[in-house]
Amino acid sequence: LACSLEDLPGARDAVDLAGDSPDGYPPLLEAIARHAGVEPDRVATGAGCSGANFLALAALLSPGDEVLIEAPGYDPLVAAAEMLGASVRRFPRRFEDGFGLDPDAIASAVTPATRVVVLSDPHNPSGVLAPEQQLDAVAAIAERKRIEVLVDEVYLDVVPPPRRAPAATRSERFLSTNSLTKAYGLSSLRCGWVLARPDVTQRIRRARDVVDVSGAIPAERLSVLAFLHLDRLTRRMRALVDANAALVADFLAARRDLEFVSPRGTIVFPRFRDGSDAGPFAHALLRERGVAIVPGAFFEAPAHFRLAFGGSTGKLQSGLEAIGQQLDARRVGAAGKRVRET
Repeated sequence: LACSLEDLPGARDAVDLAGDSPDGYPPLLEAIARHAGVEPDRVATGAGCSGANFLALAALLSPGDEVLIEAPGYDPLVAAAEMLGASVRRFPRRFEDGFGLDPDAIASAVTPATRVVVLSDPHNPSGVLAPEQQLDAVAAIAERKRIEVLVDEVYLDVVPPPRRAPAATRSERFLSTNSLTKAYGLSSLRCGWVLARPDVTQRIRRARDVVDVSGAIPAERLSVLAFLHLDRLTRRMRALVDANAALVADFLAARRDLEFVSPRGTIVFPRFRDGSDAGPFAHALLRERGVAIVPGAFFEAPAHFRLAFGGSTGKLQSGLEAIGQQLDARRVGAAGKRVRET
């Protein structure tokens, strides 16, 4: 999905080095607000979605506070909370439940020390989109317990229509983070944001003062241009993602050695039916065929691997062929081992 200057009309003219944005570049805050359906005072910016996540946690947590984070989950979310001195506990999102949210599991895990619940929607690594009633149930828990819920929505804009509104528009206890990276191919702009109630976004802006003061003006000007052309970028993304999703679905459905939950984002998290560790397979795939997948151990689910399919369709087709060949070689090797042992 990577874009070039030629994909964004007016981009070359927007590279102006002058300007200042201590509380966020106002045209960018306004563009994000329009996209999200909120007021600009509910927007704070960060360096990509990862930067936005860190700033949000920095604004919400003090050393010793407890944070509940989904498992399996994206490891940098855990690392950020730990770096800020929080006590991290986990709540499960189970393959057997389609990686959905279990509000009862979250409610039972909350203690008087809990300050924040962290989850992703679509779920990273599975790409599963939580049903809206599950989000509403989590919002009710947050209201009742007076805790905050950070929702990483970096894959939300790649979900097929109808477009879902950010979680932060459902409850003032929700914070939503997102960026221009996964859906629009603009990772180099490092345009990330947090949506939250105004008192929280003000704290996030003060946290950014400590980290990097403000965004880079040329990148923020280009980000405003991207929002002006978001319909064009969305059409480009939709054509690519729809074709890729069909290829991945057909590939996985034909593999008897894998099982998976159908995703809504551009990632999927299959696992080996025999429960074996996917790590050696992932390393062999990279070493022998030059194709990278993420071993499930990164998400504390060793039998799984994460497959991303947001790139070019031609490269994806070649990659899937290589994965299939490696899976076949693995099966033959396992069969030979059984013969030798008998």
